[in-house]
Amino acid sequence: MKLKVLIVDDSALMRQQLKQLCEKTGRFEVQVAKNGREAVEKNHSFQPDVISLDINMPEMDGLTALSHIMVTRPVPVVMVSSLTEEGAFVTLEGLALGAVDYVTKPGGTISLSLLQIEKEFIEKLKVAARAKIKTNRRISRKPEAEVQQEKTKFLRRSIPAKTVEGLVVVGVSTGGPTTLEEILPKLPPDFPLPIIVAQHMPSSFTGPFANRLNAFCALQVVEANRLLTITPGTVYICRGGADTVVTNRGGKLMLLPKPESPQYLWHPSVELLGRSILDSYEPCRVIAVMLTGMGYDGAEAFTEIKKNGGRTIAESEDSAIVFGMPKELIDRKGATITLPGDKIADQLTSWARSLVSS
Repeated sequence: MKLKVLIVDDSALMRQQLKQLCEKTGRFEVQVAKNGREAVEKNHSFQPDVISLDINMPEMDGLTALSHIMVTRPVPVVMVSSLTEEGAFVTLEGLALGAVDYVTKPGGTISLSLLQIEKEFIEKLKVAARAKIKTNRRISRKPEAEVQQEKTKFLRRSIPAKTVEGLVVVGVSTGGPTTLEEILPKLPPDFPLPIIVAQHMPSSFTGPFANRLNAFCALQVVEANRLLTITPGTVYICRGGADTVVTNRGGKLMLLPKPESPQYLWHPSVELLGRSILDSYEPCRVIAVMLTGMGYDGAEAFTEIKKNGGRTIAESEDSAIVFGMPKELIDRKGATITLPGDKIADQLTSWARSLVSS
């Protein structure tokens, strides 16, 4: 049976070419809409399995349409975004509203751009159509000003932390931004370990994503976009468009961004990051967390962490938007424990405090 796809874009040429990309696979039945208002209407009349949704459109923009879709007839949505900082902010908001994934449009002519993203676009439509939709992804948060005030007060009264030989590493892909927005704000300001997050994202997205998380979290959240000393109580978002490794420089453990390694399929590579952690830390001092995402990135390294005395968490199937990466860890017997997303922060806090006190 063919998947029903609704393509929404205000450009007639873009609609036509995206439609042709889908139809030539023989896997899709396709209809199109030229703005958000039509998208909302055809979501009911056509009842698609998945929607490709442009952001900037007349009459009703993509975010407004998405909010209506998620309330009236929830369906997996893949957003089509530009590779700009503004595009990143809007896309992250769309993911928070319930979109499953996004495709970024490179520059240049439409035909050339589509050739560059054709394989990714088709694959993401297929994955999104099978993904779990969560229509109420927003969690209760303190106002940003209150979060920043508490963070400042904690930093002022804190004695400079001694180096802790331990860390948390997180691997995540499709569905990750909203999952991380559920987990990281629940961590307390005195969380005693550094946290390194490898989220598959382009380079223009990870900076805005780190800034967005920093506004919600009691911990400091930064993009690892240069050589940085790893310090407790900080969340590091690995820079997109690169890979990140842990390295020892003059006796200090540091994060080092480096060009993408062709040896790995996904970037920032969870597997490469995990391997570098195994080389730099005693595995018994490492907590590894595998969250939602397609593929198997990081499964081998995280399994090695567990086999050598570390502790690992796999997000459970009932909460993962895409169960691929956690399932790979579980199937390899690399998960110490399997938990739904809303239970992970408490488990991390408990394990991290036990590591510091041991």
